[in-house]
Amino acid sequence: MKLGVLLPTFRAGSEDALDAARNAADARLDGVFAYDHLWPMGTPERPSLAPFALLATVASRHDLVVGPLVARVGLVSTDHLVEQYRTLEHFAPGRVVAALGTGDKLSAAENGAYGLALYDPSERRALLEDAWRGLHEAMPVWFGAGASATNQLARRLGAELNVWDATPEALAHESAIGATSWAGPPSKDLHGHLDALEAAGASWAIFAPQVNVTELKEWRSTREKSKFH
Repeated sequence: MKLGVLLPTFRAGSEDALDAARNAADARLDGVFAYDHLWPMGTPERPSLAPFALLATVASRHDLVVGPLVARVGLVSTDHLVEQYRTLEHFAPGRVVAALGTGDKLSAAENGAYGLALYDPSERRALLEDAWRGLHEAMPVWFGAGASATNQLARRLGAELNVWDATPEALAHESAIGATSWAGPPSKDLHGHLDALEAAGASWAIFAPQVNVTELKEWRSTREKSKFH
């Protein structure tokens, strides 16, 4: 199971995010990811860094897998979204995950505030499939799990499903169907949680910015040592 962290991007500047990326690289984690929101959920007065430019900077400094988690269709045209990923690939050849999502009612306010179209769910899934067609031959594509129809689309196309804060039981159910990655906040028993996610078949475990990176490093080291005993 690969390990990653979400960078702290709800800031006015990039210093914290770049420091977090350096810490992840020093801890030998596998990748760093970034939210794709115009503001933190429910707090439009707060800032949010654009993910692609930040991740390109990180990729030029560290040998890490990078990607937004997830880039929401409909904020820009599909052609623009595909080109953003292809540009990021230029900075991180072979190290980009194209994680895509449809958004939901919680993110609808962001579209409305900027006069962006509010597509219905079936239209958003059509945009999701269009983006997949433009990217899947160039890099791994993940779909953010959501409605049953979205999850079924991921399985039909062969896109990996990324579940947010799912229980190990729910994760195991999805992993039995197809490739599934996990993302979410850290639990108090981080090592036990990691054991459970790995046993449930997660390809990746990606944690919110507040995770203790040293604990992730320690868990990885323990797992590596156990392979030789």
